[in-house]
Amino acid sequence: MPLAKPLLSIFLTLFLVSLSLNAQSKTQYLSIGTGGVTGVYYPTGGAICYLANQIKETDYHCEIKSTPGSIYNIEGIRSGELTLGVLQSDWQYHAYEGTGRYKKIGKFPELRSLFSVHAEPFTVLARADSNINRFEDLKGQRVNIGAPRSGQRATMEMLLDLYQWKNKDFKNVLQLTPSEQAKALCDDKVDAIIYVVGHPNSSIKEASGACQTKLVNVSGDKINTLTEQRSYYQKTIIPGGMYRGSDEDTLTFGVGAVVTTTSALSEVVAYQLVKSVFENHDEFIQLHPAFKYLKKQAMVTNSITAPLHKGAIRYYKEVGLMK
Repeated sequence: MPLAKPLLSIFLTLFLVSLSLNAQSKTQYLSIGTGGVTGVYYPTGGAICYLANQIKETDYHCEIKSTPGSIYNIEGIRSGELTLGVLQSDWQYHAYEGTGRYKKIGKFPELRSLFSVHAEPFTVLARADSNINRFEDLKGQRVNIGAPRSGQRATMEMLLDLYQWKNKDFKNVLQLTPSEQAKALCDDKVDAIIYVVGHPNSSIKEASGACQTKLVNVSGDKINTLTEQRSYYQKTIIPGGMYRGSDEDTLTFGVGAVVTTTSALSEVVAYQLVKSVFENHDEFIQLHPAFKYLKKQAMVTNSITAPLHKGAIRYYKEVGLMK
């Protein structure tokens, strides 16, 4: 009899520990690779995690990871470091198809899309006192081509191949992150910066507000051919008046940002993530100015260059966004 109470206490303790462990095991951990904190990928990831963490059916713990951008996110998704990543549609395409920089690595057939978000124009911002008035004028200048493993760097390298330029064709080549490039431009350490990003953007706004700058047209025969031959690129404009010093529309080309995962993500989780965003669409588009004109149907079809996840398809069919 004297042992009864201690044994009961032990069994009760073990039972409570078991409940605690079971509760912990039900937590679904998600990580989403974004980009630099001055870009749009970071708040995109924040918006998705915010809504995911509100889902009542399952205990989600979604965290945002600031990364160099698309190329890093693809590597992170492939290795399992990241559950999701925001990618430029062109690099999503190349990773899925095993083309471009992924030709040696081969196809990534497990890559899956959930939905697309904002458009991302290829953006060139130059100092107003430079002689840079079009993309071709970058040759011989001091140019930031972007940090390694970023989408902006990979897209710039694609353009270097298109124009048959080498790094030696520039006076100086910098490899700055988005958070560093605005200051470098205004400190006269570089003549122009490039960025593949949604607008309005805080880094571009910071530079154009702190010193005299101008957006530069990226257009002409080579860009025409590029957009005609590669469906994941589209001609676009950056509206005039968005930034100081750039009152006229700027002609360029662009891609789309796509929230991406793999087929390994369970159908239930993919379904709930998509549902959390689409059923709170009005709230979602208020979370960043670049989302202002997002339409549900466009998010299902625009810039999707890897197949949709079956969980996403299930939701889209339920609500009539797909047949």
